[in-house]
Amino acid sequence: MTSSTPITVAVDCMGGDHGPSITLAACRRFLSTHPDARLLLVGRPEALSALSDPRAQVVPATEVVEMDDSLEIALRKKKDSSMRVAIEQVRDGKAGAAVSAGNTGALMAIARYVLKTMDGIDRPAIAGQMPNFKGGGTTMLDLGANVDCTPEHLLQFAVMGSALVSVLQDKPNPTVGLLNIGEEAIKGNEIIKKTGELLRSAGNCGDLNFHGNVEGNDIFKGTVDIVVCDGFVGNVALKASEGLAIMIGGFLKTEFSRNIFTKIAALLAYPVLSAFKNRVDHRRYNGAALLGLRGLVFKSHGSADEIAFETALNRAYDAARNQLLDRVRERIAHAAPLLMGVQADRAEPAVTTP
Repeated sequence: MTSSTPITVAVDCMGGDHGPSITLAACRRFLSTHPDARLLLVGRPEALSALSDPRAQVVPATEVVEMDDSLEIALRKKKDSSMRVAIEQVRDGKAGAAVSAGNTGALMAIARYVLKTMDGIDRPAIAGQMPNFKGGGTTMLDLGANVDCTPEHLLQFAVMGSALVSVLQDKPNPTVGLLNIGEEAIKGNEIIKKTGELLRSAGNCGDLNFHGNVEGNDIFKGTVDIVVCDGFVGNVALKASEGLAIMIGGFLKTEFSRNIFTKIAALLAYPVLSAFKNRVDHRRYNGAALLGLRGLVFKSHGSADEIAFETALNRAYDAARNQLLDRVRERIAHAAPLLMGVQADRAEPAVTTP
């Protein structure tokens, strides 16, 4: 089910490494392909005058969260930052989603403070796509918000990730894999083993389409639609993926400048490597969702160019238009009996006195 009303997206135009020079160009591109969309351009008005469009409204904000600002400064000192004001537009119902390329930790902290978490969710997670060899993307979460996770957290991530993929990729029953050091159920540490038991139970209850354990190479093979892991592992995998694309791009540039033999070899390999570089280009997968909040927030790469930032705007728009929040709530509500049962089993028995 999609919304028939115009979709408004609030944009933190000041965040990221490049600020308005990139975000405004991306907003202009986005508006040209989405005639039913509206944008709230949040930031210092004098910096946003370059974009003049009747469907783009400037929302003033006097402060900017810098990429190296601490959480204390971002959350408590800069209460009129473009990042916070953009998220407040979602809270107040003026926008269906917010997008920022700013400090990831600050974005998560501010979003959680302003929007709060959904009922049934302990921790929000960052969900983004990794390129795979099938020509699409494998959705992975968590990508860095939660380093230490319990099996219950990972189950919540799997449920939320399933809702995200079902909405943005039109897959009603996406497959879920648990990242492990092997496919066998007996492998992994105790947290992973217990998570596997939970995900299998969720699969038996119809809450998930659980494939089983997957390994790191399955992310790029596209073995499953969704890969679940803690934020430490997910962030390492994300950075490794980005590094691969950078390495290939560097190779294509440098090999043409060496001796005649490397130039010939590079020339022969160029079509294949160029196609592969385009397939793993992180700009095509930019825009990670902060799932588990009572509002839609999307995180763009801080170094995103206008093409990448436009991709993040597209994902936020699609999520709002297809009512992602409602889908997440429905799936969490359906899985609630399983989650509550696990929490009851883990609770310590009451101490009685004779």
